[in-house]
Amino acid sequence: MSASPQQKQPGVLRWVAGFLNPYRGRVLAALLFLLLSSLAWLALGQGVRLLVDEGFVAGNSSRLNELTLLVLAITLVGALAVFFRFYFMSWLGERVSADLRNQVFQHLLKLSPAFYSETRTGEVISRFTADTTLLQSVVGSSLSMALRSAVTAIGGLTMMAFTSIKLTLLVFLAVPLVLAPIFILGKKVRKLARQSQDRLADIGAHVDESLHEIHTVQSYGHELRDEQHFAQKIDAVLEAARGRIFYRALLIASVMLLSIGAVTVVGYIGAQNVLTGSISAGQLTAFLFYAVMVAGGMATISEVIGEVQRAAGAAERLQELASEPVQIAAPAQPIALPATLSGDLRFDAVSFAYPLSPAQQVLHQLSFEVKAGERVALVGPSGAGKSTLFQLLQRFYDVSAGSIYLDQLPITALEPAQLRRQFALVPQEAVIFANSVLENVRYGRPEASLEQVIAACVAARADQFIRDLPEGYQTQLGERGVRLSGGQKQRIAIARAILADRPILLLDEATSALDAASEHAVKLALQELMQQKTTLIIAHRLSTVLNADRILVLDQGRLLASGSHSELVATCPLYRELAELQLLA
Repeated sequence: MSASPQQKQPGVLRWVAGFLNPYRGRVLAALLFLLLSSLAWLALGQGVRLLVDEGFVAGNSSRLNELTLLVLAITLVGALAVFFRFYFMSWLGERVSADLRNQVFQHLLKLSPAFYSETRTGEVISRFTADTTLLQSVVGSSLSMALRSAVTAIGGLTMMAFTSIKLTLLVFLAVPLVLAPIFILGKKVRKLARQSQDRLADIGAHVDESLHEIHTVQSYGHELRDEQHFAQKIDAVLEAARGRIFYRALLIASVMLLSIGAVTVVGYIGAQNVLTGSISAGQLTAFLFYAVMVAGGMATISEVIGEVQRAAGAAERLQELASEPVQIAAPAQPIALPATLSGDLRFDAVSFAYPLSPAQQVLHQLSFEVKAGERVALVGPSGAGKSTLFQLLQRFYDVSAGSIYLDQLPITALEPAQLRRQFALVPQEAVIFANSVLENVRYGRPEASLEQVIAACVAARADQFIRDLPEGYQTQLGERGVRLSGGQKQRIAIARAILADRPILLLDEATSALDAASEHAVKLALQELMQQKTTLIIAHRLSTVLNADRILVLDQGRLLASGSHSELVATCPLYRELAELQLLA
């Protein structure tokens, strides 16, 4: 992540509070009922005092009945206030969590592939799920308990002073002793809570990677080693949690010992005062009632403070995600593309290195042009920079030097989303989402009708096998299309590109996963699809590009030659070598 926790920490509370701003009415209602419930329990102490002095001690039966009804009425008011406080606080916890997830997810969709090449997806998922759930729990429950306990403790101290100044002053001597563990140990708990969340994120990343690549794990018999790695990560989580639990337990025990010990000592002194007649039995009862409330409030705060500190750590991690800079940002005043795009492309002295390896140039002063409607194939050995060209065209990365033009407009002057809507991509490894066939095909054109989807699938020679699926076009394909063969996935991807109907096609060896019969059928569909479109084809097998208008030969990020198949066989040694290996053999 780009920002350290120390940089983010000061603004965390303000950042979380920002999610509460739209619901100020409900926040105020929750605080009002919180105050009302605390006042009701504080008033209960006075009811108890009157019950003892004017009922029990005075032996007044009618007054005893009245005061008992008063105590019950106060209890009813307190219970109703607790209901509404709990309802509003729980609702706010759910609402804040939902809004936070929405904001973070919207931001994650804007981040470039460079961010995801540096950050493990499993860690992002852990932050997005576990951290927001923890924050929801704290806002909806723990924070409410902490506020209620704080109000009760302050109110209790006030009522104790109202009941007996002398005994209250004695209690105040113990307050610094009770608060010291909360401030000293609470800071330590927060630091260790952050470490625990980080270790949990490591587990999430490991599970995500292992299960997504389960075929490779099992094919290479790597289960035992993965189990060992996972056990090590679990041990790291436990080690981080052990320190947090130790200090949190020490915090709770210290606060309870000091607060209840102080109440006991002060209660003993108060009992001596009752015996000497300095205060009444009812006053001492009320004082002890408030003292127990204050002690209970402090104990609750000490318990909840650990959760609040964990939530602060979680909020820091989420804030880092939400504030991660968008590397590919829209220009301040983007140029609008014409309604009808011709599809001209031009690379002008383009050089590029990936952010993780800035010293390793992938492209060197690359210049070429693709005319509207032209079919241009890119060939060359692995590492030549072919796939990088596709990434730069769609501006997933910015070039290190030079410029790329679309219809004579620099792509950096265009809004990225509008730029990417001009391309239909068919990758070498087809991407299938855990959804129905219908939704997978119309991924790039969500408003398309069923008839339009079927027409695209017919053109991609996919309609027949789709109809053979259990529920046809409504069949759920499972995560990453586990219910389809490689060739079937590829034809779904081609149907998606056909339906999207965009002016520029990017084909990354689009027929590589097909058998001979399917490849022939899809080639016919692609020939029809490419009629009115600018097409760039990455070719690993030369047999797929013999009919291209032009072939560009790349090697180590440089353009070696350009021409037709026959011209290149005659003039380009690298191409002739590739042709001899693949075609003549």
